[in-house]
Amino acid sequence: MTDSDVLDAAVRAARAYLAGLPTRPVGPRATLSELRAALGGPLPDDGEDAARVVAELARNADGGIVASAGPRYFGFVIGGSLPAALGADWLASAWDQNAGIYATSPAAAVVEEVAAGWLLDLFGLPASASVGFVTGGQMANTTCLAAARHAVLRRVGWDVEQRGLYGAPEIQVIVGAEAHVTIFGGLRLLGLGASRVRTVAADRQGRMRPDQLREALAATTGPTIVCAQVGNVNTGACDPTEEITALTREHGAWLHVDGAFGLWAAASPAYRPLVAGMARADSWSTDAHKWLNVPYDCGIAVVADSSAHRAALTATAAYLEKAADERRDPEDWTPEFSRRGRGFPVYAALRSLGRRGVAELVERDCRHARDLAERLRKAPGVEILNDVVLNQVLARFTPPGGGDADAFTRQVVERVQRDGTCWLSGTTWQGKGAMRISVSGWSTTAEDIARSADAILRASRSPS
Repeated sequence: MTDSDVLDAAVRAARAYLAGLPTRPVGPRATLSELRAALGGPLPDDGEDAARVVAELARNADGGIVASAGPRYFGFVIGGSLPAALGADWLASAWDQNAGIYATSPAAAVVEEVAAGWLLDLFGLPASASVGFVTGGQMANTTCLAAARHAVLRRVGWDVEQRGLYGAPEIQVIVGAEAHVTIFGGLRLLGLGASRVRTVAADRQGRMRPDQLREALAATTGPTIVCAQVGNVNTGACDPTEEITALTREHGAWLHVDGAFGLWAAASPAYRPLVAGMARADSWSTDAHKWLNVPYDCGIAVVADSSAHRAALTATAAYLEKAADERRDPEDWTPEFSRRGRGFPVYAALRSLGRRGVAELVERDCRHARDLAERLRKAPGVEILNDVVLNQVLARFTPPGGGDADAFTRQVVERVQRDGTCWLSGTTWQGKGAMRISVSGWSTTAEDIARSADAILRASRSPS
């Protein structure tokens, strides 16, 4: 048995899977009990042939694999991996680099440095900002909020990394009514409390209202963090960051922008106006595995004040060969030390697309979302609940002959998922049951949109 035998088995399985994506049912096909039976059992006493283990894993797991890498997966703002990013990710696994410090992988450190510069340029953010490659949106928000916590307490003479929060001046946190759950997760992890925040009202599309933020800031004293959002997870709407930035600067508050997918609007000349003024914030978070379409996992945390970013996260120890010159130690900008080289697939994705390719990817998916919304809107009994400003569509269905639209919408979502032509999820928006459609993949075509719209409308034509 050689390494090449095992890799050949993996390549054969991966090629077969990728070749079948265009026609494969999008949702899982096996039940929980079937998957447990296929994959479970006692741990064998003796080891098994590695190539056979890989081949059988591919076969036995297949029924529980969701085709989120394919062209008609519209759930949870997940895009399939670009070919260049997938290839680079395979290399990252084969190289098996610890991307924590320069000494353990000079290539990983330099690739992150280069990719970070490209991202800052693409987003129009300050070239001096620092960038950390983390696991996803949750840790990107947490990393940025850790830097914010350090900075706002440093301004009042408190070193939170050394003294902790015991006896520290109280930090006020202000969020919009539609703040994502990962903001609250980050606040819990940082000891700031998820339920102590001051919430600012949002408009009908989920955008934070600047007039309400002004009132909240006027009633707030002491160290303050404001969390805005570009790309509402339901509607795609972006908070008015130009006005919000002006208000937070006037107050002396730290402004964090959660841009899990909406930050990528800045890469498109057509959609950049949605995030006007965003570059004057203090920190930004996004997911490369959403609209850049790199494999899981890769969140990106960006902080304008690199000294606050580094102070909040860096770790030192006698055994660590930390860089004493201009070399970049990636762990200075993330909560982790031992980790995979996330910069490799990001670097490959950006090089394979180029500036114009990233913009075209964003614009194409937004165009597909508008097209899908229009196809649904024209059908009787279908209501589109949001202004389709980016890649999100919210649809609601009334049963033929009338009835409970909430229950019927949930039924339509379940029927579409069972049908397998496409996959999307349900949600509740402003008290109403809705279907949530997220168009985020590089491989989605106009034909995929037409097929998906037909499948959704078929599911909506049967009575409850």
